[in-house]
Amino acid sequence: MAGFLTRQVLLHNQKLLSLPPCLYFNPSRTKVGIYETDRKSGYGKPLPSHKTLIKEGMKGLKHEMKLFGQEIKEKCYADPFVDVRHGDYMYEWKMNSREDIDKWIVTTDHDNNEGLSKASLVLSTNNTAMFHGYLSQEVMKDGIQKRSGYAGIRSPSSFKSFKRKVSYDWSIFNCLVMRIRGDGRTYMINIHMNRTFDVGWNDQYNYGLFTRGGPYWQVAKIPFSKFYLTSKGRIQDKQEPIQLTNVSTMGLSIGDGNEGPFSLEIDYIGLMYDENHYEEFAYEMYQANPAHVGT
Repeated sequence: MAGFLTRQVLLHNQKLLSLPPCLYFNPSRTKVGIYETDRKSGYGKPLPSHKTLIKEGMKGLKHEMKLFGQEIKEKCYADPFVDVRHGDYMYEWKMNSREDIDKWIVTTDHDNNEGLSKASLVLSTNNTAMFHGYLSQEVMKDGIQKRSGYAGIRSPSSFKSFKRKVSYDWSIFNCLVMRIRGDGRTYMINIHMNRTFDVGWNDQYNYGLFTRGGPYWQVAKIPFSKFYLTSKGRIQDKQEPIQLTNVSTMGLSIGDGNEGPFSLEIDYIGLMYDENHYEEFAYEMYQANPAHVGT
C-alpha cells in the first residue's frame, strides 16, 4: 500500500512539472498562486496588434507633440501650486459637458457576463452628470457566480504626452468634496492606487457615500483619513493611510444588495484643504506578525 501511494505522488509531481508554469503559478479568478500576470486580473481587453498601434499612434502624433510643447512651457514657468489656505479647493472633475462625461468609464456585472445589471452616464437637463440604471440581483446560472448586482463609473487616468501615464497628486489637500443629488441609496467611493509591484495592483481605498433622497443637492466633504485599504473587494488587516501622491483613478460604484433602479446626479468632484482637520488616519494600527497579515 505504501509503495502504491508513493508511485501516485511521483506521477502527480511529474504531471505538475510537465505543465507550463502559468498554469500553477498564475492567480486567475479561480486559481490562487504566487504572482499576478495581469493588472486587470483577467477583466482586461486583449491588446491590439502592433500594426494597429502604429497606425493609431501616427494619427495622434500631432496632438502629442502639442502636449509635449505645453509641458516644456509649464517647466519654464516653474510656478507650482503648493501654498494653500483654509477653505481653498480645486475642481478635479467638472461634470457639466458631454466632453467631460464621455471620458469616464461605465462598468456593470453584465459587461463581464456576471450579471444582468444596466447602467449609463449621461448629461442631464441640468447640465450635470446622471449616473443611473437598474441593479439586478439575478445570479447567472453558470455554476461559477454566487452573487451579482454591481455597477460603477471610473474617472479617466492622467497622461502626459506620448501616453505616459502619471499619478494624480493630491498631497496638498486633505478632503474630498462632491456636489451630488442622490436617491437615498448608499454608494461607494473608490480611489485606485498606482502601485509598482503586482501585489498592490488591486489596492484601492474606499469609503461610503450616503445620499439623501429628494430634490435637494448636497455637498459631501470626506476627509482622506477616513478611507480604508481594500484589495479585490476585501478589507485588509494591515491598514495604512492613503498615499495622495500616487492616485491612479477615482470611481463611484453601487452594490448594496437591493434590486431596483438607482440614480446619482453629480455636479463636480473636487479637493479641499481644511486646516481644522488634524487626523492622519481614522483606524487603529495594530502590531501584528507580518507573516500572518498583509499578504
